Amino acid sequence: MHGYIMKKNEEWSLTVERFADQGKVLAKVNGYVIFFKGAAPGDVVRVRTTKVKKNYAEAILLEILSPSPLRVSPVCSYFGTCGGCKWQHVAYEHQLTAKRESVADALAYTGGFQDIAVQPTIGMENPTFYRNKMEFSFSTQRWFTDAEIAEGQVIDRNFALGLHAPGRFDKVLDLEMCYLQSELSARIVNGIRQFAKQEQWLAWDTRKQNGFLRHVVIRQAWHTQDLMVNLVTYGYLPERMYLLATFFQDQFPEITTFVNTCNTGLAQTAYGESQHIIYGSGKIYDKIGDLTFEIAPTAFFQTNTSQAEKLYAVTRAFAELQRTDLIYDLYCGAGTISLFCAPHVQHVVGVELVEEAVANARVNAQLNNIHNTTFISGDMMRLFTPEFVRKHGKPDVLVVDPPRAGMHPKVVAQIAQLQPERWVYVSCNPMSQARELKELADLYAIEAVQPVDMFPHTHHTESVIKLRLRA
Repeated sequence: MHGYIMKKNEEWSLTVERFADQGKVLAKVNGYVIFFKGAAPGDVVRVRTTKVKKNYAEAILLEILSPSPLRVSPVCSYFGTCGGCKWQHVAYEHQLTAKRESVADALAYTGGFQDIAVQPTIGMENPTFYRNKMEFSFSTQRWFTDAEIAEGQVIDRNFALGLHAPGRFDKVLDLEMCYLQSELSARIVNGIRQFAKQEQWLAWDTRKQNGFLRHVVIRQAWHTQDLMVNLVTYGYLPERMYLLATFFQDQFPEITTFVNTCNTGLAQTAYGESQHIIYGSGKIYDKIGDLTFEIAPTAFFQTNTSQAEKLYAVTRAFAELQRTDLIYDLYCGAGTISLFCAPHVQHVVGVELVEEAVANARVNAQLNNIHNTTFISGDMMRLFTPEFVRKHGKPDVLVVDPPRAGMHPKVVAQIAQLQPERWVYVSCNPMSQARELKELADLYAIEAVQPVDMFPHTHHTESVIKLRLRA
């Protein structure tokens, strides 16, 4: 840095070089790295430093002096205020390139793997309206966009239904349109808001801990006509629910089932202590590939159905399945990968911490007439032991799809002892994936790496890695 020491609250004009981790961008001053949010590679910007470390600084974006050719106009009017889609200002093709680069960087810099070819990210033909599940929140504290403030109209500040403002547990953006689920989903949200205001039902106040309406969860099947509305309220008031049911059946005949979840706890979650099916079956059905899945209000299911099909197809292909194979599917969730692989092998053993997910997996195995699966509930760190292997057999193939934090070191150590010939590591966090594979690099060679875009317009990516035991 030629002797210059950067200070906090300095302003700089910079050219953005590339995307960095967590959706931030990276620019440099004489080789010194500055990270910030909200820009695109190629932008010329003005920033102010907010945190200065030895090797890097963090900053906030003040102004875009010259826009990048990679920029596009965001489709959503709430972009920049809502935290749902942070990359809508970047052309989708470049989003896919950035996700491929993030996987390659993790393998190179965190994992220490050199010359690993990362395939182009598998993206979507249409990267809008892709989610099958959305959770909207009620609040007595409405968050306003700059446009709403500029209009200067008299607005009800005490009722909002939409998504939380970034970093605010109490403030909610009152969304009239959202490009994540479907236009029908947005119309239902608008209908519920109008109905609730008309009936003078109170939104939940997170500070005072009172009110009635807490959340609306909409689950919309991709391959069937099923649609569930799950209204989360403080307590059960049947006369109110039947009033709303009449409104739904009159205005939204597309809703096939209406469920009321009661949450009288302090935690602002869409789970509760009781559920009431107001009409319909209380569940919906959807397909991934040839498989049918039963989806209850709290069931685990990939939120992007069409990309889940691609993700599981890559996983199955990387596993090079044979009829005689025994598979271990660790962190199996509701058993989707297990059931996707089961028809092609001798047996699948799925392990998952959450008991409810294991119950879903067993139901879905029966639903699809699949009988060569065993699903076990328990903590992977304690369960995945030599005794477990003696009981269930030594696997030919291992599939792991852990949560964002990655695998516990004890599980990594057990894989090193187990040494299955083939394994496939599916990860939503390429950094933790690379870190764990580094520990196993002497045992396993990386044969293929395939990123899959499950969440367009966000920095999140799924990384599927094919590994084989070294000779």
